[in-house]
Amino acid sequence: MDLQQVLSIVGVFAAFAVVIVVLASVRILAEYERGVVFRLGRLRLKEAGPGLVLLAPFLDRMVRISLRTVVDDVPPQDVITRDNVSVKVNAVVYFRVFDPRRAVVEVEDFAYATSQLSQTMLRSVLGQHELDELLSQRDRLNAKLQLDLARETDPWGVKIERVEVKHIDLPPEMQRAMAKQAEAEREKRAKVIHAEGELKASEHLSMAADVMSRNDVTLQLRYLQTLTEIAVEKNSTIIFPVPIDMLKGMFGK
Repeated sequence: MDLQQVLSIVGVFAAFAVVIVVLASVRILAEYERGVVFRLGRLRLKEAGPGLVLLAPFLDRMVRISLRTVVDDVPPQDVITRDNVSVKVNAVVYFRVFDPRRAVVEVEDFAYATSQLSQTMLRSVLGQHELDELLSQRDRLNAKLQLDLARETDPWGVKIERVEVKHIDLPPEMQRAMAKQAEAEREKRAKVIHAEGELKASEHLSMAADVMSRNDVTLQLRYLQTLTEIAVEKNSTIIFPVPIDMLKGMFGK
């Protein structure tokens, strides 16, 4: 092997090494991505991206962080309410990274940590309220969950955008008890409405009686109208008591 062949082989290896170095130093970040760069283990002050990023080969290490909103579906959690009712509650949490450097340096896995914190916070916050509050004040509880979660995740560079309680699963015996309570409430309202109707009817009847009592002819016409209504329904003999006062009004003169 002569010198020229050796130089050719060395040139090929050198070109291959240059290609490897270039590939190791070039990174392309999307618009929604940022890069946290460590040089020899030390954090660089400025985050990288988006676009083309050049790294020092074998000296820099970059961690990609997405700035898009992440949807975390919190699995059902066993919650014991303040009035000692055991329920299963699941929720959904929307969060995103607003400080990539803190999301990498302050916590090992910010997505996993946020998910675990959401589960713990869900049990803790909802356990401080009664079952009626969980069913009727869901918006207020969502706001409280979001505020408490944000206070814990802000040091990690994670922003909690929204928390929604999706479903509250009640035990069967509690569902039956609530159904009976709802039925009792409906019966109570029906009785109240019926009683109010009876009261109004009695008031109108009292007013009608007062009007009739002032005029004997009106009372006589009412008797005759009642006889006509009864005679239409059935063809039968009717014994109808006629007051003496009515006869006096009709034949007195």
